[in-house]
Amino acid sequence: MNWYKTTLEVRTSGKGLYEVSASVRDQLREWDVNEGICYLFLQHTSASLLITESWDPSARADLETFMEKLAPEGERWYTHTLEGADDATSHIRAMMTDVSITIPIDNGDISLGQWQGVYLFEHRKRPHRRQILMRVLGVGDFSL
Repeated sequence: MNWYKTTLEVRTSGKGLYEVSASVRDQLREWDVNEGICYLFLQHTSASLLITESWDPSARADLETFMEKLAPEGERWYTHTLEGADDATSHIRAMMTDVSITIPIDNGDISLGQWQGVYLFEHRKRPHRRQILMRVLGVGDFSL
């Protein structure tokens, strides 16, 4: 077994879904990992990670719209607004989603379903540099 680690940086231009599947796959190829487990952890409280539809952009647009309706900005009861109107909502949205994902690695690739992709979900209006810790436990080929 081998343990690999790096940090993927994702530059966002504001709210929305940013696919990171290719970055994860590129790193696996660089490490030449054939089988194992990939663990991704986002070091932020106002963004999240998710696996969702990667083929039809309207699916992502619906998720973004849903999140806007679920946790709208500008509610009078929000008290956490130090960094702007999206401060409380970005933390609420991150709380409802995940900041970590574990994905099996088979045959040198993350084992996603046919239409799945790995995304960073940015919940803030302004651009950010987000860091995703990527940790991989690669196992050797034990076939006889």
